[in-house]
Amino acid sequence: MDLEMPVPPWKKQRKPAKARQPLTQEMIVDVAMRILDAEGLDAVSMRRVAQELDTGPASLYAHVENKGELLELLVERAAGGVVVPEPDPDRWMDQMKEIARQIRANLVAHADLAKAAMAGVPTTETAVSITEGMLAIMKAGGIPGQQASWFVDRVFLYINGDAYEGSQWHSMIPEGQDAERFVADYFGGIKSYFGSLPPQRFPHLLDRLEDMFSGADDERFEFGLDLLLRGLSTYRETP
Repeated sequence: MDLEMPVPPWKKQRKPAKARQPLTQEMIVDVAMRILDAEGLDAVSMRRVAQELDTGPASLYAHVENKGELLELLVERAAGGVVVPEPDPDRWMDQMKEIARQIRANLVAHADLAKAAMAGVPTTETAVSITEGMLAIMKAGGIPGQQASWFVDRVFLYINGDAYEGSQWHSMIPEGQDAERFVADYFGGIKSYFGSLPPQRFPHLLDRLEDMFSGADDERFEFGLDLLLRGLSTYRETP
């Protein structure tokens, strides 16, 4: 026998509330990453993530200490796919390049996340493990301890800076406009301006004008990486 009271016809039928899924740190990072990918790093905040999760900011602090830790967790998430090879003395330079390419690709895939990566020294497990792997590879390649340690700092700065600059170009593209067309027009305008400079004052720049505007982003990144590693190799000690 149904003893439940019927809903009066002048009142709206209420749907039963769905049970909330328990909040976890992984859920918080998932939502923050979605916001980052869609709107950029500046849109990520504890309040905004809480709104997306339909909860209050205070409930997030049981899982993430503050925005600083949230950004660190986002960088950690992006670095999670980096594979560090076993050190090979004969391939140490190639192995270092492989790691650098992976880190850059992971940062480029997530808007301007590189800005957060540049904000401090990474201390998460994945970041520290990558550093450990890079030091092991350089040691196997005969690079002295101090030079190897400083190189880790310099190469991360190079990777993060390259990825961040790329994200800034992307943010300049007007909504609905083709990215390649925009970049081509932008640099085409700069090239045209440089080409109009007086040759008596800028003979070397005009002579190298085509070279200055040649090469894709990946080619230029590879050039810089090769430049850094060749310089590092001069410190190599013969076993």
